[in-house]
Amino acid sequence: MASTYKWEFRARFRKRSFGWKSQPAIKRVKEAVSEIKKVARKDKTLAAEGAILLIVKLSPALENVDSSSGSIGTAVNNAIKALVPIICAAPIDEKTRNDWLERLFEAHAKDKIPYIELLAEYWGELCTTQTLASQWADQLLPTTKTALNPNNKGLFFHGSSACLSALYSAAKYDDLLELLEQQSFWPYKRWAVKALAAKGLSREAIAMAENSRNAWASDPDIDKLCENILLSMDQTEEAYSLYGLRANRASTYTAWYRAVAKKYPDKKPASILEDLAAETPGEEGKWFAAAKDAKLYEEAIAFARSSPSAPQTLTRAARDFAVKEPKFAAEAGMTALHWLLEGYGYEINSSDVVNAYTRCMTAAENAGESEQVFAWIEQRLAQASENDSFVSNVLRRLIRDTKKQNNEVE
Repeated sequence: MASTYKWEFRARFRKRSFGWKSQPAIKRVKEAVSEIKKVARKDKTLAAEGAILLIVKLSPALENVDSSSGSIGTAVNNAIKALVPIICAAPIDEKTRNDWLERLFEAHAKDKIPYIELLAEYWGELCTTQTLASQWADQLLPTTKTALNPNNKGLFFHGSSACLSALYSAAKYDDLLELLEQQSFWPYKRWAVKALAAKGLSREAIAMAENSRNAWASDPDIDKLCENILLSMDQTEEAYSLYGLRANRASTYTAWYRAVAKKYPDKKPASILEDLAAETPGEEGKWFAAAKDAKLYEEAIAFARSSPSAPQTLTRAARDFAVKEPKFAAEAGMTALHWLLEGYGYEINSSDVVNAYTRCMTAAENAGESEQVFAWIEQRLAQASENDSFVSNVLRRLIRDTKKQNNEVE
């Protein structure tokens, strides 16, 4: 059906259809995944066929894209992670699924850059049944054994990870352990760790993972794997204390906090934030937004005062909470002014200073503390010389204007 269905992304993913800039390609990849997800809500089989079509077309289409920044690679990996469940969910017979796997395996073999290398890690899942996984494991095992033999240095087989994944899904744990007994390469060794855990040897699995740490192993991946093993044993406290914080690190501090809080709902939010701040010494101010979102306003201000915080972030908080939490908003505004006067902030201009002052004073008035906050600003300015910075000069003008307005009102 995918060959006759009119996929919008098909024409956009011709061979070498993208130039060297990564952003246009990233945009198209995301659009294609969204299109497939939309179809999946109505027709799971058609969506799976579309997913396979996209994966097959990805590497040839992206051949000229500059991958040095890693952004296009990340986009493709995210796409594969999203597409694999769609392929697995298709209600098809085993022969059709095996035909799909053959097609994907051929595309994986031709992957030059490589872009779809990650696909092999999901091979066992893509088989969906233990029988099919066993067939693929048997098919790939001879070549994988040769490639992984320590005596065959420099020999590479693109299907090695697919073989390990299939062996695991086929529950051939002893075969996995034997195959990887002398292997130290973490992307392969991790399957031995998973096999030990699946056999009920969880402590041995964690010990193997810990012993695999080296300059070439992925510490975050080891942390995540060990955390999952402990959680499967209902050892929640141990999982949290040993791995929970590092294993759930995300692209932003707020996302990091949310990931930990979601996985450990019995932990108090304030306790999680305190532990995370201890994990990042000298960067306590970056936890302001996470604490604010958790409605821990006192903790948020404490974080913001502990180390440099982005003035614009603090100013937005002063604006957004001026009515519902005016005291917190005023303190956020004062802290924004403090860091502005200390010279912090990215590409700060006069409007940033004016905005911080205005938002701060509005919140202070709502909190009934305008006189105290105004006096604090004057005191801070008194500590700075006349030519200290453009920030202090802008604030002095704002102070004069405010006093003038107050005198006119009187």
